Amino acid sequence: MPLSSIILRLARNPGSDHPEPDSHDGYALVAPLTADGHLDEVAFSHCAPQCRVRRFTPDADPKQGHLVRHGGRWAIRYDGEAEVAEAGIYRLHDHRFLLGSYVSIMDDDGELLTYRVTNLTEARDVAA
Repeated sequence: MPLSSIILRLARNPGSDHPEPDSHDGYALVAPLTADGHLDEVAFSHCAPQCRVRRFTPDADPKQGHLVRHGGRWAIRYDGEAEVAEAGIYRLHDHRFLLGSYVSIMDDDGELLTYRVTNLTEARDVAA
């Protein structure tokens, strides 16, 4: 089953602490997608260890982790942290990962921010 490499970058978020886009703030995901761009939950059950997440921001070192299912929703478990990130990914099951589409993610402070899919390719050399 092919995995996709997905890059999300901070989009315009008027009325927030991040009103302008920032290409240095985002997420890099490796995950299986359905033909219509949704996360493939069935495929995920077979390749969960390979579904990685890297959180990058301009003011901190990148955080590495994995995409997980937690309490019936998608979330991120960062390496070295015992708990799943409570921020998580808002309604990820509804989002389609298509080039140019938008995804809502709640940051560590509980602020819901919009990110844009800026890169979408087949993942290569993915190891668990």
